[in-house]
Amino acid sequence: MAIKKLALSALVVNRANDRHGELENETAAIAWLFKARETHMRSLTKDIVEQGEIYEYPLVSPDKSKFIVFDGNRRVTCLKLLDDPRRAPTTELQAFFRDQKALWKGAFPTEIQCQVEADRDRIDEILFRRHTGSQSGVGQSTWDDRMKANFVTRTGKGGGPQIADEIEKRLSEASLLPTRRKIPRSTLNRLLSSEPFRHRVGVSMKGGRFQFIQDEAKSLTALARIAKDMAERDLVLGDIWDIDGKQGYLDKLELEGVLPKKTVTVTTAEPTKSAEKPAKVKPSAKATPTLRTTLIPQKDFDLSWPGRLQRHHRIWEELQFHLDLRTHPNAISVLMRVLIELALENYIKEAKVTAHENDKLATRLEKAGLHLQAAGRIDAKKIEVLKKFKQGEKLVSADTLNKYVHSTNFAPSPEHLMSIWDSLADVIVEMLKV
Repeated sequence: MAIKKLALSALVVNRANDRHGELENETAAIAWLFKARETHMRSLTKDIVEQGEIYEYPLVSPDKSKFIVFDGNRRVTCLKLLDDPRRAPTTELQAFFRDQKALWKGAFPTEIQCQVEADRDRIDEILFRRHTGSQSGVGQSTWDDRMKANFVTRTGKGGGPQIADEIEKRLSEASLLPTRRKIPRSTLNRLLSSEPFRHRVGVSMKGGRFQFIQDEAKSLTALARIAKDMAERDLVLGDIWDIDGKQGYLDKLELEGVLPKKTVTVTTAEPTKSAEKPAKVKPSAKATPTLRTTLIPQKDFDLSWPGRLQRHHRIWEELQFHLDLRTHPNAISVLMRVLIELALENYIKEAKVTAHENDKLATRLEKAGLHLQAAGRIDAKKIEVLKKFKQGEKLVSADTLNKYVHSTNFAPSPEHLMSIWDSLADVIVEMLKV
């Protein structure tokens, strides 16, 4: 551990703070802190001004010429906005920080003492042990369940079996372990920290149980390559610190033909003996079917969410968990259209699809669909749906989406909304995966 005095301007508020998951940049991270914790942020700012200092060193890690803040983002944000109130996300907050800056006694600090840790695995261990209490916003805020989940998703740390241990065991049994150096387990846990990344190499840890979900031999070959890259330091923790880094590395392996194809699925279920008859189950008179209450079914779509898709992610969560189809059909219809357009633009940009700005939504969607089909990610049936999407008389059409937004006489129904979503869902998900 090293305690160093660093320039405030050299500190970067963490865009991948576990409080919120990955966001686009430092500005978005600062805005989130005030949107989610404005009262706490104001209290902390007043406390810092009254005391003329901060009592705990921010935990930072070097990143080129800057230092990313891993603990103390709220304190650093308050100091940064006191130093330059124009960076506050609203005019009201800008006035608040100007007023607080005027109360500062003596010279305002341009440097602060920080705990500098280059080992990011050590940083995660420190974070894991620190977050216990909020003290009305002046102390550290306790992580809620979602923040804890963000931490586990990012790092692979949790109470159950570690994916790195399971992989090392399988590679050892297959005599595929690197011989010169050990696999850095923290790096392997980080790369395969969530199911979407594990699925790309053909494995799963669903329910805390390791299993191969694609061809085992091909998956082992891919895992051996990953282990070799990590053991030989061709892939280090900093390369895969965020979602884009993980996706970029796995995309590279996919282009090289290292990853298993998705066409083969291996089941681990035990075969049923023909001699045994299934037990008869008497239906309950009280049994009722499960009704779908949200536009997006509440199941795992195997999506990861890089910072550049922060708004896509928020809209997705509103449509999957928060907005009831019977209560909010108008809001859902508009948000569904927004999500479709944002997902489409994401795919056109990231996959470099040739499309003109003047093309209508249906035309751009069809071009993206043909690109997805050429990449083997959707089938001909989905292309037919996208072609019919151009036809105004169809329920699942661009014309219907336009009417949801602009027509005063066209009221969306839950059944129609679900029909549109179910027809386009596979395409939307694929467009969000790049």
